[in-house]
Amino acid sequence: MEAEPFFQSNRLPPYLFAEVNRLKSEARARGEDIIDFGMGNPDSSPPVHVLDKMREVLANPRVHGYSTSRGIPGLRKAKAAYYARRFGVEVDPETEVVATLGSKEGLANLAQAITAPGDTMLVPNPSYPIHAFGFMLAGAALRYVPSANAPDFFEALKRAVQYSVPKPRAIILCYPSNPTAEIVDLNFYQEIVEFCRHHGIYILSDLAYAEIYFSKTPPPSILEVPGAKDIAIEFTSLSKTYSMAGWRVGFGVGNPKLVSALTRIKSYLDYGAFTAIQVAATAALNGDQTYVEDIRDLYRERRDVLVKGLRRAGWSVPVPQASMYIWAPIPDRFKGKGSLAFARDLLLGAGVAVSPGVGFGEYGDGHVRMAFVENTERIRQATRSIKRYFDSLPS
Repeated sequence: MEAEPFFQSNRLPPYLFAEVNRLKSEARARGEDIIDFGMGNPDSSPPVHVLDKMREVLANPRVHGYSTSRGIPGLRKAKAAYYARRFGVEVDPETEVVATLGSKEGLANLAQAITAPGDTMLVPNPSYPIHAFGFMLAGAALRYVPSANAPDFFEALKRAVQYSVPKPRAIILCYPSNPTAEIVDLNFYQEIVEFCRHHGIYILSDLAYAEIYFSKTPPPSILEVPGAKDIAIEFTSLSKTYSMAGWRVGFGVGNPKLVSALTRIKSYLDYGAFTAIQVAATAALNGDQTYVEDIRDLYRERRDVLVKGLRRAGWSVPVPQASMYIWAPIPDRFKGKGSLAFARDLLLGAGVAVSPGVGFGEYGDGHVRMAFVENTERIRQATRSIKRYFDSLPS
């Protein structure tokens, strides 16, 4: 029987992590120990007071019914309070905040809300897959732009706008970046807000790693730029900040028209997160933030151990200033392989799983992404194994 010609699913390219995942499963089935840096899946428990709040509200029979798609009022108010204390930005919890089932769902549903078939979207390459494919599935044409740290970023952006027909509807930004761990400052946001206001382009900012940073200066929000709310919406998440990835709690904050469009689409698609989760998420945002500092220190320690171990193995990697990833250039001796083949060889030869960079876009093929999701002893074990594997190969 031939495959059905399902247009939308057939627009998606082959899942480029599938080969590594298959080999990983087969190795574990054989009893092999695989150290997995592939997925950015936190391995810590959420804050104790958040778990306590969840247990408390579970006993209330009223929380087990349908919830509120756009988020319960207390949760939206808590998010507004977070923006005020963290960024000095005032937002209206009624018109400028919507709770989402994680930032990924928020971006995908906003794509459905604002995209007409044939619209052009500007997307970084490499990028987190939903940044591109959420809009592709909504019928948009994609035009790729380099990362913000590319020396010709704004020149490339100008060319993309000049030669796109129709004019781009929106641009996606993600800093601190997944997968590259790049960061930008407020000057960058000021310049891009000015550019996009001039050209009538919406800005969709993904700030999921706002609290996972290692420098003295925390990452800014694009909404700190005066007038940014005229054209920008920003997505954040509790997944990494509070190790609540499986709880699926995120937010869209900013431009009222975009928030309204997302809220309307969501009202047809979901009833929001389980009310008990929303109440516990409110406790996370309003409660003691010591946990956030502790998780930041944990990822910093793991980053340092991983960088040191890889460099000792002869693998020169950068020191990321934010996020929970190292965007590691493939060592020179392996560059001809490409990231998928290199990731496969690393899994089979060293028992270490990483994400091939090509899975984040064609321009990521010279790198692999490694997540800080193993403890320091396992990280040291992994880097020793990588060194043995490299040393076993002919020069």
